[in-house]
Amino acid sequence: MTEVLIAGAGPTGLTLAIDLARRGVGVRIVEKTETFFEGSRGDGLQPRTLEVFEDLGVLDAVLAAGMPPVPMKIHLGGEVVGERMMAELAEPTPEVPYPNGFFLGQSRTEGILRDRLAEFGVRVEVGTPLLGFEQDADGVTAELPGERIRVRYLVGADGGKSFVRKALGIAFEGTTDESIRMLLGDVQAEGLDRAYGHWFAKPENPMSGIGLTPLPGVPHFQFGAPLGEEEVEASLATLQSRLDELSGGGIRLHDLAWSTVWRPNIRLAERFREGRVFLAGDAAHVHPPTGGQGLNTGVQDAYNLGWKLADGSLELLDSYEPERRGNAARVLKISTEILEKYKEGADDAHERGENTRQLDIGYRGGPLAPEATGRIRPGDRAPDAPLKDANGKSVRLFELMRGPRPTVLVFGDGPAPEGARRILPAGSALSDVDFEDVGGHAFAAYEAGNGRQVSIRPDGYIRGLTA
Repeated sequence: MTEVLIAGAGPTGLTLAIDLARRGVGVRIVEKTETFFEGSRGDGLQPRTLEVFEDLGVLDAVLAAGMPPVPMKIHLGGEVVGERMMAELAEPTPEVPYPNGFFLGQSRTEGILRDRLAEFGVRVEVGTPLLGFEQDADGVTAELPGERIRVRYLVGADGGKSFVRKALGIAFEGTTDESIRMLLGDVQAEGLDRAYGHWFAKPENPMSGIGLTPLPGVPHFQFGAPLGEEEVEASLATLQSRLDELSGGGIRLHDLAWSTVWRPNIRLAERFREGRVFLAGDAAHVHPPTGGQGLNTGVQDAYNLGWKLADGSLELLDSYEPERRGNAARVLKISTEILEKYKEGADDAHERGENTRQLDIGYRGGPLAPEATGRIRPGDRAPDAPLKDANGKSVRLFELMRGPRPTVLVFGDGPAPEGARRILPAGSALSDVDFEDVGGHAFAAYEAGNGRQVSIRPDGYIRGLTA
């Protein structure tokens, strides 16, 4: 039986479908286009998204297909004048196993997610637009080509032009800045070193230029160049002429795989839910690409919503909008501030800080996070930590949390509810269900004294702490 219908098979819809399918929830995911998108588009994966992908069972495939950040060579007036990194690379810590962003073209990320979804027996139904829907107190009746189906919930993950959002009459508040346009594409570049990204600009205006970033697994670079007000065709010839203006020539572009003229939309849906119908990803918020937040925020929407739909309780369903809309507004502000730096030609426009990595996203003060004191509180991301089991095997705390169920941790020798995971100090005698805190990192991360209990939501955020 189909319990949830998802309209839209981008990263948001696919993440949600995987999360539901692994919980045994009957799900269908439909996509109006006849073929899957091919292109890089959202190619930056933030550290928190890597943690989500680990839980969903796709991280190894993503890491094998993608690549870490590479330095950017700066070309001014046809001469290489230096290198820079967009963000200083950090070393993994016990609490944060993936501290840096990662790069993989969006279409390849989607392919990995589709393969994972197929392992649960669910496939994307292409060429299947959602034609209409009606809802009542008990469910949603959706119209698809040649059939009407009855489901408990409908999720619109169908992009910035969302049919679902428009059918609900939900305002999409914000702006489209017609003064800014970008020429984007995936293209091969003869003569450029693929161990680097490349920035081409004039010496008198070094912050206004063209970027070419190598894409993993394919011989293409992602091309990005600002446009003036003139109308241009997103063709190979246009890309080549723009590059020649700033590089002085000598670099031949060829085999254009995808291209578009992009305008920055900065919009946030007035509501993320109406009854049994939910919005997620670009259907709920659209971002400028500055900061690499859009795809990642959509993945977080889906990860937040999946366990709540599976449970179906009003308390959890009612928490989706206040938790995710507030975070979407915050992330939109970050993306917009970075965009403004580009417009102003600020020297630090290319720099990326902790606020873009999405590790600081949390739900303190939300409907599922009771008030508390301390460094770590309900609503915070649950940190990782190294452990050992009774056989001396190394285990990460994230491994104990992996899967579709909530997790309860008990520190020390206090009473433990059934199914809880007990963590003991180093040197303790361990039973088959106990784990040793290697280096004291788990006790420290959770500010744990003997007997502290920590309940962790299925999406990896703390729901409650005792003692």
